[in-house]
This record gives sequence, C-alpha cells and structure tokens, in this order.
Amino acid sequence: MSDEFKPLGLNPWPRFASIATFMRLPHVPVDDPRADRLDIGLIGVPYDGGTTYRTGPRHGPRQIRDQSAIIRLFHRVHGFSPFLAANCADMGDTPVNPADLPDALQRIEGGITALLNKNIMPMVAGGDHLISLPILRALAQTHGGPLGMVHFDSHTDLYDEYFGGFKYTHGTPFRRAIEEGILDPKRTIQIGIRGSMYAVDDHAWGLEQGVRMIFIEDFFEMGADKVIAEAKRVVGTGKTYLSFDVDGIDPTYTPGTGTPEIGGYTPADAQRMLRGLTGIDFVGGDVVEVSPPFDMSGGTALVAANLMFEITCLLALRVKK
Repeated sequence: MSDEFKPLGLNPWPRFASIATFMRLPHVPVDDPRADRLDIGLIGVPYDGGTTYRTGPRHGPRQIRDQSAIIRLFHRVHGFSPFLAANCADMGDTPVNPADLPDALQRIEGGITALLNKNIMPMVAGGDHLISLPILRALAQTHGGPLGMVHFDSHTDLYDEYFGGFKYTHGTPFRRAIEEGILDPKRTIQIGIRGSMYAVDDHAWGLEQGVRMIFIEDFFEMGADKVIAEAKRVVGTGKTYLSFDVDGIDPTYTPGTGTPEIGGYTPADAQRMLRGLTGIDFVGGDVVEVSPPFDMSGGTALVAANLMFEITCLLALRVKK
C-alpha cells in the first residue's frame, strides 16, 4: 500500500501538533483524486438530532480525532498494520442538517454513498445512533440486499416510537432498518443489553423477528470467547455491519455518553471481542454516542478512538484478504 496514506510520523510533528485527523491520517475529501485509491475512509457524522436525553454527540467526531493521535502504526495482537494493509484516510465529515431531521438523514446517506461509489469502506465516528440508519441504507443499496450486524450496546435501539408517534430517534434505527428490509434480523446479534425498561415486553418485538440478544448477564456467564463464537454463528458468511455504541461499555470507563447504563463490560472486554471477530465479511462500521460535554477528561473519546482502530483493523483484514 502507498506510503502516501500512512499516518503522520513523529518527525517533525509530535502527537499534539499539526491539524487533528483520525489517527493522524492524511485528509482526503471524497472529491480529491487521491480518493480513487482509498480502501477505507474514516469519516465523521457530527449529528445528534436523534438524541432523547443528554445531547452532545454532534461534537464526538472532533474530540475522537483529538484523542486518536495516540494510535500508532501496528496492532500488537493482529501483528499487522491496517495502514499498510489498506489505503486509509480521514475523509472529513458527511453533510448534516441540525435543523431538519429528514434532510439530515438524506445528507448522511448521500455522504456515505459517495464513498461507496468509489469502493471505499466507511469507518464512521458519530454522532448519535440514529446515524446508523442512513449508513445501512447506503450499504444495503450498494451490496444489493439486507445486511447482518454485530451490535455492541446497552440498548437494543429497536423501539417503535417516542413522544407520541415520532419514529426517528437514536432508540429506533434498527427497528426502521428491519422494517425497510435493509437489516436482516436473523443475522443480527446485540451484545451487552441491560438497564431498566419502559415496559416488561420491551424486547419482545426484536426477539420475535429473530434478533439474537446477549444480555449483560449472558455475557458475564458466557465469557468473551463464547460470545465471539455466537456472533460468528449468527452473522454467518454474508455481508455484515459492525456498530458500537460506547454506552455498551460500563460508564465507569465511558461516562461521556447520552444514555449511560451501569453494569457493563470493560474496554478490555470490548477489545477482546472485537479482536475475535476476524473472518466476518464486514463492509463498514461505526462508533457512536460519544458526548464531549459529559467527557471532561476525554477518556470516553479515547476509548472510542481505540475502538475505531480495532474495527479499522477488521476492515483492513478484508482488504488484505
């Protein structure tokens, strides 16, 4: 792969210097001629019009860029560099409209479609979890059918509506995606579900559709290795998306998020699970719900940057293959 797309070196710029990009990669907008040679595009979606509790994820991509300066060239466990196996770049942010939700969804979908039209796999930093819906729309259109999904979260995001009939929030994207036929519920696994519920049957609809839910109690009983095996069984060999809400991790480690739920797994658990997902045919991924106003130390964004690195490695392994 070209040295042109390697992260910025330490000489002459230390990690705290120069313009912030994801993992110190070059900034290559989608209309730049160099974009034609990219394999993976790291891109922000600074949108939080779907939040229902604590706002702020619109600022997530910028803070994740800052915290990602610590990411180095090689992954120790995988024993390779995603930046040498694949041409990667920071492609900026998709267009958004903070004043008009339907228009924002269209703009986000268009921004992702622009990457896909150049055969670039999207690695997305959110933004709230509603952004996954337009991303899935773009991916399903490109790949010709519904996708499977590995979903890390404390919430299912399969609710039907909020506030008396409003259908589009960060709690509804995967309900809409299943209804639209762009997400295959029988090839969807959700890991870490927990917290109080609106009603005793909150999870019934998703289970009826065939979604595999691993509640947090199941995770602690099964352990990471069995969860990895179950994820691979559920998604099979088909095209698959990976979505990681940082509130899947215990808020001790990720307090900077909109809807924190206690009792989750650790960042080390998350790393172990992600590292075990090799061999799945991933076509894109996201890390969402980092809310800088509640992340004074930057620790949540630091976790998110490292999760992005783990997922970028999984995407790069598909390129390397």
